[in-house]
Amino acid sequence: MKELSKNRKKLSLFEICLFAMFGTLMFGSKLLMEFLPNIHLVGLFIMVFTIVYRVKALIPIYIFVFLTGIYGGFTMWWIPYTYIWTVLWGITMLLPKKMPVWLKSIVYPTVCCLHGLLYGVLYAPMQAIMYRFTFEQTLTWIASGLYFDLLHGIGNFILGLFILPLTELLLKLNKIYK
Repeated sequence: MKELSKNRKKLSLFEICLFAMFGTLMFGSKLLMEFLPNIHLVGLFIMVFTIVYRVKALIPIYIFVFLTGIYGGFTMWWIPYTYIWTVLWGITMLLPKKMPVWLKSIVYPTVCCLHGLLYGVLYAPMQAIMYRFTFEQTLTWIASGLYFDLLHGIGNFILGLFILPLTELLLKLNKIYK
């Protein structure tokens, strides 16, 4: 047990402050962009933070989720937030670390886009539980939101084009300030 705790990397004060800032940045950016239907920077930030910080990226993600709950209320709509963003984190974690730059520039925006397109599908299980939907009603609920999922996917793809340059910038800044 002692060996295991020695091998774990502890968070530095710098990381604690940085991750708090990142979580707040995600929350603030989502609020600022609420006038656009389902278009926001959250997917972009989750992928950048995951590529750079790996498992530790869960910290700013859940700060964002917690702040969203404080702001909007910890009601039923909030519950899917506890897993929807983790799906994007998990997919990003599964991406190979060593991809050619040209491939990263295609894969990163595509993954971000797919998460936006599938947002309604990912949200649907909780919706079905909350409202006791049948399978057919759940499919109807998903279909009724396809327009917004399409907007979400397109927005995520366009914003996803900035994942690679922001990742490279954050990696450079980490080398300077660590």
